[in-house]
Amino acid sequence: MDRGRGVIGGANQLLDALPADEYQRLLPRLRAVFVDIKTVLFEAGAPISQVDFPRNCVVSLVTPLHDGAVVEVATVGNEGIVGVPLVPGGSLAVRAISQVGGRTLRMEAGEFIRGLERLPAFRALVQKYVQALFGQISQAAACNRLHSNEERLSRWLLMSHDRVGADTFPITHEFLGQMLGSRRATVTLSAGLLQSAGLIRYHRGRVTIVDREGLESVSCECYGIIKAALDRVVSAAA
Repeated sequence: MDRGRGVIGGANQLLDALPADEYQRLLPRLRAVFVDIKTVLFEAGAPISQVDFPRNCVVSLVTPLHDGAVVEVATVGNEGIVGVPLVPGGSLAVRAISQVGGRTLRMEAGEFIRGLERLPAFRALVQKYVQALFGQISQAAACNRLHSNEERLSRWLLMSHDRVGADTFPITHEFLGQMLGSRRATVTLSAGLLQSAGLIRYHRGRVTIVDREGLESVSCECYGIIKAALDRVVSAAA
């Protein structure tokens, strides 16, 4: 049974992969929250007071620069956790901002830390996820340096498609440009090429995945590498 969907109305793959007894112990400490697009969950260097388990929202971890620009280093969806504090009141060197609005399950950071201390399967799962997340950050760094805008945009759209669970979702060219570290005009051109090829449809801030297989063929190998690493975390716990 999809425990998350049956109990709270959504699903997070990590929570669903937990043994039933540990899941039930965490459940009272989770609350359902809706986050709008561009919601900042925490700022770089600020104490982390809560941890999110996305259900159908997508959150970017970005590095803010002095000139106001941001560079995306990772994305987190229903396969992961946003804001893993290793110590109570700890911070991260990134900002977390929702790039696709949707639902999440939220837990206070202190409760999260206590769960790690008391629940061995939960602790092991989080440790494996953190390793996969660091792998995603390393892969994204190489991708941003070596691959074309069309390849990177395709990777981003595929990962968001996996996490949102719908063919159509809202996103603006301006926000995509920030996430991809490209000018808005460059993103518009790249999205136009994908649309002309019949892979996506973009209209008034909403993108629709039209040809999933075609988009995978255009994307760089980074999509498959990142997805496989994240999938292994969940499958190892199942």
